[in-house]
Amino acid sequence: MFAQFIDYLHNGSSASVGIITVALMLLFGFALTRITKLLKLPNVTAYIVTGILIGPYCMNLVPDIVVEYTAFLPDVALAFIAFSTGQFFRLNALRGNGAKVLIITILEACVASIFVFIAAYFVLGMDLAFSTVLAALASATAPASTMMTIRQTGAHGDFVNTLLQVVALDDVVGLLAYSIAISIALASSVSASGAGFEVRNIITPLLLNLASVILGAMLGVVLKMMFFPKRSTDNRLIISVAVLFGFCGVCQILGVSPLLGCMFMSTVYINLTDDDRLFKQLNTFSPPFLLLFFVRSGVNFDLGSLTGGHSDGDTSLLMLGVVYFIVRILGKYAGAFMGCLMTHKDKLVRNYLGLALIPQAGVAIGLAELGARTLGGATGSALRTVILASSVLYELIGPGCAKLSLALSHSYGDDAASEPVQTVKPEDEDKHIVNVLIERIREIQRELPEHPQAVPVQAGNNQQGAHTLARHFHSNNSNYH
Repeated sequence: MFAQFIDYLHNGSSASVGIITVALMLLFGFALTRITKLLKLPNVTAYIVTGILIGPYCMNLVPDIVVEYTAFLPDVALAFIAFSTGQFFRLNALRGNGAKVLIITILEACVASIFVFIAAYFVLGMDLAFSTVLAALASATAPASTMMTIRQTGAHGDFVNTLLQVVALDDVVGLLAYSIAISIALASSVSASGAGFEVRNIITPLLLNLASVILGAMLGVVLKMMFFPKRSTDNRLIISVAVLFGFCGVCQILGVSPLLGCMFMSTVYINLTDDDRLFKQLNTFSPPFLLLFFVRSGVNFDLGSLTGGHSDGDTSLLMLGVVYFIVRILGKYAGAFMGCLMTHKDKLVRNYLGLALIPQAGVAIGLAELGARTLGGATGSALRTVILASSVLYELIGPGCAKLSLALSHSYGDDAASEPVQTVKPEDEDKHIVNVLIERIREIQRELPEHPQAVPVQAGNNQQGAHTLARHFHSNNSNYH
């Protein structure tokens, strides 16, 4: 029976096969999250493992035609991720503590990329295109498991505040690094093919990315204009999804990634409107797309090449994956340490922040899919395989490392740095209520029309009446305290 079902999936009508396969991907992905939830692992791990289980190396439930027809999923999933990232770029927030956080984020991301590039290009002898893109992907961090650990432990303090700000900006640096790296990789590939080095091979991709950024920013203004106050919630969702899908299609025609454009679209929108309702609505709409994307990535995971295959060089993918896994951790820790040292952070933050930046999943996997499609061939397949395999390992050890960093930095438990709690005395509370009542009385007086025989109310009378009202308020509400 099971064999007949698999045979139908691979040879049945395209419409029914597509519908059934998508349903299986959603159901299996959800079912496996019930197990990973018990193990305190993030959902992304469950989705990737689901793809491997129902892929060609295990149950073989996903036919090639479904994988081919869902090639748009990486673009759409990353468009949602990049759009949600832009909401953290409120200018008023960045003007506060943004400089220090930006320095730490740039260093921890760039040092990890530099370490990986040196290991891949100079030590293992990988080609320039592969090494550049792999190094750019090393900068990205997955905040989900870290934030989950913070919620579970109830951690707080300067360490937690710095960590949350860094992981919010980290993916932005990763998107920028990938956009630059893929342009360099394409230029080096063209030169390696015998066409010779030409400046336009680098300038053209950069100009196209700049055009996508400008277009994305303009669409952010368009969204602001279209979302007037009486626009219904359903129509807001329809318009925003249509704009994101359309923008992804234009970027696909231009041959550029939609990531930067989507990020600038949401950045412009949030700074013009200060409206976060749209982001909350999209966050409730996007989970099925993200699930399908990660499961599809697991289906594409080349288990055979990881265990016995080789990349374009003489290095096995297993060895490359192990080196990438270790070197990226060292780069993240070293970069975070240097950033905290430069910004004069407390030694507990400086010594243990890097441990909480180990997890890697969502953005890195999406960028790996785009990079694999752009580079193509064995190079693209090797890139996808290394990132997927290492992401599963990172998500397995990430929560433990995050919890260890929170414990060592004394961010929770009995050794947690206590924050001063201001107690309010009853007489202080009365004074506060009195001041509020006095200010409210004066506001009402200013709003009343002038009358020639109006008798001005003295401040003393205001004070006495307000005290009476305050005591009356307390006596009537004492039963509710």
